[in-house]
Formats: sequence, C-alpha cells, structure tokens
Amino acid sequence: QVQLVESGGGLVQAGGSLRLSCAASGLTFINYSMGWFRQAPGKEREFVARISSNGGRTYYAEFVKGRFTISRDNAKNTVYLQMNSLKPEDTAVYYCAARQGYGGVSSSLYGYWGQGTQVTVSS
Repeated sequence: QVQLVESGGGLVQAGGSLRLSCAASGLTFINYSMGWFRQAPGKEREFVARISSNGGRTYYAEFVKGRFTISRDNAKNTVYLQMNSLKPEDTAVYYCAARQGYGGVSSSLYGYWGQGTQVTVSS
C-alpha cells in the first residue's frame, strides 16, 4: 500500500520560512518523480514544484521561483519543499504526489497523493 505522509506545515509570519517533508512508503521511491501542489480555500489545486526521480531536474511554478526549493533524499524515501520569503497568499494545504514519468503540471498525471499539510502565513 502506497503512503505519502506530509509534515512540517504550520503558522508562520510573512517573510518567514518552513520546510515541508513528505515520507513515502510502499513504492520504489527512486522510480518516481515527485511533485508538490497546494490548494487554498475556494480555489483549485495548483502545481507548485516537481523533481525528477534522481533529483537531477526540477521545475517550479512562476509564483514560487526564487523562494521555494524542492529536493529529495532517495536514501530516506523523502521529498522536501523549502519555502522561504513566505507571503500570505502562500496560505494553503500543501500536498505531495508521486508519479512515474516526468513533466507536466497537471494533478491528473500523479497517481499517489498524501493527505496534505496546512501552511498558514500571517501578515
């Protein structure tokens, strides 16, 4: 049974930082590219960042470029999202997701999802 478990969310002031983690089990982690998505209240889920299976390629949504960094540790079956210079508009539930293959920003490409972790940025 595949499980993706996010952690690291919380309440932070604008300009602050958080690091999200997503621990994977039940799959051969190195065979999967990983993505982070987010969903704010009343809005659709949107792509944030993705990383290839070996960590060699990354891609970011324009609105997080230069502020967020995605990384992974295949020895620990974990993907991370380092979020700096947080803004109130970053407030959302953040989800990690896994897929075979790489590329694209559609959530429909990802077959496995975590339960999400809340990030709240106060002004």
